[in-house]
Amino acid sequence: MVTKINQPANSQYMCNIVTERFILCLERLKEKNEIKSVRQFALSVDYHPQNLNDIMKGKRDVTIELLKNATEIYNVNPQYIFTGMGNMFMDDDPSQHPSIAPVSVSEEKIIYVPTSAHAGYTDQYNDPVFLEDLVSFSLPDYKFQHGTYRCFDIVGDSMEPSLYAGDKVVCSFIDNNNFYSSARNNLVYVIVMDGSLVVKRIQNKVKENGSILLMSDNSYYKPYEVHVDEIREIWHVEVKISPYLPSPNNIRNAFHEEMHDMKKTIGQQSHSIQLLNQTVEKLLKQNRAVY
Repeated sequence: MVTKINQPANSQYMCNIVTERFILCLERLKEKNEIKSVRQFALSVDYHPQNLNDIMKGKRDVTIELLKNATEIYNVNPQYIFTGMGNMFMDDDPSQHPSIAPVSVSEEKIIYVPTSAHAGYTDQYNDPVFLEDLVSFSLPDYKFQHGTYRCFDIVGDSMEPSLYAGDKVVCSFIDNNNFYSSARNNLVYVIVMDGSLVVKRIQNKVKENGSILLMSDNSYYKPYEVHVDEIREIWHVEVKISPYLPSPNNIRNAFHEEMHDMKKTIGQQSHSIQLLNQTVEKLLKQNRAVY
């Protein structure tokens, strides 16, 4: 929790002005058809839709994190947000980034289903209104220019070390009319069931008993079977998108430096304690001498 200290008397007014400009930017995005709804915008910037509704209704102010994500994803101009000067969006001013051309809605191919939408997706995966509210994007590889694709967030550690929480997977649609020939052994799939969405490696046992064995790469989790009648969609994992991580050597060096600094601090504190003890002993001796 952040505590505001010595806050100016007009800071609340300033925060409200920033929020008002942010709302104007959202309304402009809807006018330009870059977002279908406030809910779609919230999901695209990893923000709770209800909290965004509260902002739109004036019940709360916009956060710095939300502004940061809006700037990165929709090119909202921070100069306009905080000062009221300049264009609402950086792409309205070619001098801001002349080499970047925004992707038009017509070019978007891959629907992104973030963690916050997983539960809703299991019930509304066939609802066009729900899907329109989700963000979509494109990838330059030719194979992603045709076909049906989804992007899902990885949650939990069941697929480590192949996939980690925070990774994203881009998946191609598997025809669920013939699971036996479509789902291949030992490949990784996103399995959509009623009220459940999981990412697992599979063994196809449809011919044997009409089920698919779901296996985790993390040996802590035991395999289990689901009948094909329980499965609503299957998506084959084609591409993994992972956050950038520094090299292990850099992490190790930084850790050693922190440990060295910590030992140095502890040593200095120990020396100070020793001096304090010596001072206390001298005072005690002086007191004894007096009495």
